[in-house]
Amino acid sequence: MQRSLSARLLVLTIVFVMLAEVLIFLPSVARFRVSWLNERLGAAHLAILTLEAAPDAMVSQALERQLLDFVGVRAIALRRAGERLALLNDMPPAVDATYDLATEGPVDMIVNALSLMGRHGEAMTRILGPSPKEPASEIEIVLRERALRDAILGFAGRILGLSLVISIITAGLVFLVLRWQFVRPMRRLTRNMIRFREAPEEAGRIVRASARDDELGVAERELATMQKALHDTLAQRRKLAALGTAVAKIQHDLRGILSTALVVSDRLESSDDPEVQRVTPTLVASIERAAKLCSQTLDYVGRGMPERDPVPVDLRVLVEEAGVGFARAAHLDNRVPEGLTAHADRDQLFRIVNNLLRNAAEAGAETVTVGAPEAGRRDRIALDFLDDGPGLPPRALEKLFQPFEGSARAGGAGLGLAIARELARGNGGDLALSGTGAAGTRFRLTLPRTPAQSPGT
Repeated sequence: MQRSLSARLLVLTIVFVMLAEVLIFLPSVARFRVSWLNERLGAAHLAILTLEAAPDAMVSQALERQLLDFVGVRAIALRRAGERLALLNDMPPAVDATYDLATEGPVDMIVNALSLMGRHGEAMTRILGPSPKEPASEIEIVLRERALRDAILGFAGRILGLSLVISIITAGLVFLVLRWQFVRPMRRLTRNMIRFREAPEEAGRIVRASARDDELGVAERELATMQKALHDTLAQRRKLAALGTAVAKIQHDLRGILSTALVVSDRLESSDDPEVQRVTPTLVASIERAAKLCSQTLDYVGRGMPERDPVPVDLRVLVEEAGVGFARAAHLDNRVPEGLTAHADRDQLFRIVNNLLRNAAEAGAETVTVGAPEAGRRDRIALDFLDDGPGLPPRALEKLFQPFEGSARAGGAGLGLAIARELARGNGGDLALSGTGAAGTRFRLTLPRTPAQSPGT
């Protein structure tokens, strides 16, 4: 059976309060024993003063018994500067144990009190100690242990009952405070997490953080932030799924349109115009690439990463092709060494490079420089894309490679860099931002020289 946090908290509170009461109980009992014995020593000293006031320091046996009964002991003796006065019964009783209060420490007091509570019988005990009325005088008394034990047990019972009442009241108050301050907020957070798990797409189930400035307040705010982020992510996933459905519905029509464009472009190849003949191959390649891109986009949305066909790719040639006619006619400074080859899917690599160049031009760059600073490495190649644009805004840096969130342009979807990085990683490389500022932005694309192992193999 599951025990609630409140029940455990109540039990633990009672246990710890009782433990605190025990730590108070033991010294209290020990102190009561010493106080009780000191009272007997003080009464014994008064009885001795009666003896000193009598003629020849002698009293009748009847008065002696009355004095001893009044003090509650069997024998009394006083030592003062070598003088010893005694007030005894006819036959001094045999002593079973002796305790000197002047030499008892705190631990001895507790041990002697507990051992006395656990003993039985009619043992005689001798007590030595300074007189409370005259510290220079030492009083010695002999008494029945039972009287002291009964007094200690009575005191222990009273203080134990009082401690139990205090423990229950204290535990109840502490429990109510802890329940109000901690258990109730924790239950609220727990119920909210369960409700949010059942329908995370509902914005109304996001927890409302309180104004508390303690750890629970921090937990509430962090939970609200996490739930908000998850809710937004699920909303984006729904939009992405809707986008995939839309792409699937228009794919057939788009392919038909591109097929018609290919037929028309084939006729252009027979033209005698030199300029038409020069641009026709680029036009045909662009239309073919658009058709293939349509299919790859559908695969990306529906099944994840598109299939790749890794081949040796001349990077300098690829950069030149990707930079033909990109936005705003920005100047391309291609510094990639001739003959530098990477092993990747050519169409996907073209898409990555074209995306980086187009983004730089649309961001306001006038010149985009592409270089290979690590061309001499045997295993990997790094391409740096450096532009002289204004740099990326801070809001774009936080979620630069996240779909629908990393766009630095008004109206941008934020898909370009996310897809480019995923394509780069799918080909065994990576895409990262090396730096950005007022002087421009630098991206680094790393690629394998040798065939990369396919994911999952």
